[in-house]
Amino acid sequence: MGFRARCGSVRETSVLMAEIQRLVHEYREWFYLITIAWTFFEGETFVLLAGTACASGLIDPVWLVASAWLGSYLGDQCWFFLGRKCGPLLLRRFPDWRHGIDMVHRWLERWDTIFILTFRFIYGIRNFSSVAMGLSDLNVFRFMILNFIAAGIWAVTFVGAGYLFGHEMSHLLGNWGEGIELVALGIFLTVVITVLLVSRWRARRAKRAALITAERWPTS
Repeated sequence: MGFRARCGSVRETSVLMAEIQRLVHEYREWFYLITIAWTFFEGETFVLLAGTACASGLIDPVWLVASAWLGSYLGDQCWFFLGRKCGPLLLRRFPDWRHGIDMVHRWLERWDTIFILTFRFIYGIRNFSSVAMGLSDLNVFRFMILNFIAAGIWAVTFVGAGYLFGHEMSHLLGNWGEGIELVALGIFLTVVITVLLVSRWRARRAKRAALITAERWPTS
């Protein structure tokens, strides 16, 4: 790439980041709805980076915590009730889930309340754990209370960590801090999306390989 092309790319990136900053300033109210929707499914990295933006005043940390808290709580309640109402049907449809569900049940029996309060912090098992707990004999009302507390702990932890990081970055970089945060947000989101796509591709590939193996070597 030549010098002019590189300069053009830098200018285009600067314009794009300025446009993103403008959109965040003008439509920041929608950001909280996006946070609720995002954390309904997952959202650790998203909330952490959003917490970083709070340090520069782009996002209100209280509203961000409330949005992440609500989205996380509703998401896990939904997966729990899905497991409670449709668990047997899901197991018949996806019999390879049995091993993971049995593992979650063993953790639940061993750690009980501690597991319910901390399973969000174990990467990759949040939604799966909620479905598995729905399949257990765990009391619904008890899960609702502990899930509400756990969602709050999770939201405060990740927003707080992002805020502290963003505050230190802003302090070190001064006026450049806000722009650097937006650039980092774009980079990290790109990395996260790439990792998720690759992980899903590998999971589908492994599942196809397992099906081929089962067809070639059926169990008696």
